[in-house]
Formats: sequence, C-alpha cells, structure tokens
Amino acid sequence: MVAVTRLTFSSVVAFGQVVNVVSAANVFAHFMVQNSYSYSQSDWANDISIAQSIGIDGFALNVASPSDYEPDRIENAYAAAEAAGFKLFYSFDMVSVSGAWSSDTIAAQIEKHATSPSTFLWNDAVLVSTYAGQDSGNDFWASVKSTLSGQGIDISFAPALTSYRDPSQAETMLSTFTSVDGFTNWWSWPDDVNETLTVDTDLAYKSAVKGSRTGPYIMAVSPWQFKDISDQNWVEQSDTLWNYRWQQAINDVQPDIVEIVTWNDYAESHYIGDINPNVALYDAAAYITGIDHAAWRIVAQYYISYFKAGTAPAITEDQVVFWYRIHPREATCSGGTQPRMYNFPADAVFALAMLAEDGTVAVDIGSTSHTEFTAKGGQLTMGVAYFPSEDNQTPAVSLIRNGATVKSTNGPQAITTSCSYYNFNPVVGALSA
Repeated sequence: MVAVTRLTFSSVVAFGQVVNVVSAANVFAHFMVQNSYSYSQSDWANDISIAQSIGIDGFALNVASPSDYEPDRIENAYAAAEAAGFKLFYSFDMVSVSGAWSSDTIAAQIEKHATSPSTFLWNDAVLVSTYAGQDSGNDFWASVKSTLSGQGIDISFAPALTSYRDPSQAETMLSTFTSVDGFTNWWSWPDDVNETLTVDTDLAYKSAVKGSRTGPYIMAVSPWQFKDISDQNWVEQSDTLWNYRWQQAINDVQPDIVEIVTWNDYAESHYIGDINPNVALYDAAAYITGIDHAAWRIVAQYYISYFKAGTAPAITEDQVVFWYRIHPREATCSGGTQPRMYNFPADAVFALAMLAEDGTVAVDIGSTSHTEFTAKGGQLTMGVAYFPSEDNQTPAVSLIRNGATVKSTNGPQAITTSCSYYNFNPVVGALSA
C-alpha cells in the first residue's frame, strides 16, 4: 500500500496561472453504503479521518435499500461523523434494487437524521440527492418533499437524473421535474468515445439551475471507469481524466459542490479510498484485489485546496503520482473477457509531477524504454511513457536535478502479457519523500 504524504499548502497565485475564485465550494465523496456490510463505527471513523486529511467535507451516502443492513450502517456513519465534525447527505440509489424505495420510506430515512449536526444543509435545507430516479417521476419526488414539509423539514433536492446528459435537455429536465431545486451531473467520463470529456453538459445544466432554482449545482469528478460485472463490461477513456476533470471544475464550471466518484465503488474501479480488507468484493475481486489507489488522493488534496481557496496551493514537497494498467490492451488473458472500448486507453504510464522546484522526471520501463519530461516547480505537469515491446517489466520513476537522481521508486506491479484476467483497473503509485 502506498503511504500518502499529506501535502503542506499555502494559498498563493502561481506565476502564469489563471486564478478563479469559487464561492461556497464544498467537496464530497460518493460512498457506497452497500459496501459497508462489515463496517463498525470504527471503520467509518477511519474512512472519515482519511477523507478529512485531504480536505473532503463529507460523504454522499449511496443507499440502495431501506429494508436490509444499510440503515443500520448509516447509524454508525452518523455517529462517527458527528464525533469528527464531518458532513453527510443522502444519495438515494434508485436502480440497484428495483422498487426498493417508496416516497414514504425515503422521507422516513431523511427524517431520521434531519436535525443531526452532521447533516449537510444547503440554504438551511437538508441536501438530498440520488443516483438516477428519473423513472420515478416528478410526482414521486414532490410527494417526498410534501411529506417532509408537513414534518417541518425542508429539503434542497439536487438529484443525479442520469438520463439527462444531453446539454439541450437541461430546460426540459427542469420543466419535467418541477420538484428539483438543484442538479448533480453524474457523468464524469466520456460517453463511449475515445475523446476528452467536455464541460458542455456541466455548463448547460448549471446555467439552467442557476437561472430558476435555488439548489446547488453538483459536478462529479472521477479518476477512472472500468467495470466487469455480469454483462456490464467496459472501460471508458480515462487516461488523464483525474487531472483534467479537476481543472475543468476549477477553471471552467465552478460548481457549488464537487462530488468525487467515488470513495469505494470498487466494481467500477474509481475508488480513491483504501480497500477495507473485510469488504466482500465478490466478482470484482478478480480485478480489484491488490490494486491500491491511495496515491490518487495526493492529486485530490492539491485540487481540493485549489477548488476551495480559488488559488493554486504552493507545493512544498516533490511528488510524482503515476498510474498504469498491468497488461497491454491487446494482450490475450486467460480469464475474463475483453471489455468494450478496450482499445481506448493508451498502453502507457501516466505520471503527474507535483514539484516544489523545476526538475526532470524519468520513467524507465525495462532496458529499451526511457522517457523524460521537464516539470515546472509549483505546478502540475503530466508526462506519458509508452509500454515497450519488452515483456514483464516494472516501471521505475525518478526525479533528476542537475544531472543527478534525487529520488526514485518502482511501480506497484510489472506490465506483462502473461495475464490471468482482462484487467483494465490501473495500479497507482507515488514517488514521495
């Protein structure tokens, strides 16, 4: 497991960088309560402590059912959050368990913790979100709000209605769902295309919400997307997503809230939290076990600080965060199946340099692949080193100044064509002190 060094930041304006001031900026991480079956209060407390250490304000609790173990685990989550001064809001999962939620059970779940000091409020109203929920219809959500209003509880409803991605449908969404106060754009990956994700959807839905509603615009930011569960087997173009999506949030969209997708959705490979050893990974274990993403939190901490302060934080410690897949995309593996869009991700190591002073970053993969790039101090620089033809090689990442190696490290795993599973979940490492 990679030890994540907490960066020391001070708010400054880096030379040559555009500064955007973001008001009312909060950062939450999407937490799959379905993966908390084995959790005690101490497990919640541990995750909360790690999240707080990088500037995350709270968890958006994805809860799939009111009738199984999840409500009990949420009690522990609130106890741990209240002890830590951490915030929570519900993101009701409307598709994981068909028909699990009625408007009454949703209202009852919200009511349980409406007055908790850890419940996140937007304009003095309880913030409530969803994953999907468009098929329930406007009357369903209006009924939730009406029931709670009768109990003296106001909510600010900012759902992720996942069928609304087309920018031209933003006003249609608002006219169809008059119960909506804000909006969450869940779509933080390209849409089955080998292209960079644009901010067109974000800008359209933010403009629509801000033009006529009082709720927050919530923008999802995610590092990756690969899934291989049952007939759901795909990988989206995510090679440098974790870097540029944050930049889009800060420079282009300036949402009220960034929602990191996710803290612990292991099955979709975009987890930035540690893998709790007691969590059952089921079929996803084939491509999750032993693959740690902790170093992605180094990048998150930098951008969270930037997003909240509106100015780029000073970097006072040299670090390079890097990630790569452990087999070439054309490799024939003995287990699993080749995912859709398998040819989108590049066969490469992606290295994001975060240096206090100018330096050269070198990436060596075996004896035939040597890549160097110059990184400016005080800002982030992305470099790419492509896989060699040489098989079974472990990347080595080095920082060089004045012709001498300052520090170096090896990647977590070798890159090999002898693969036991079609695994497009990247390993993540860090060159730190």
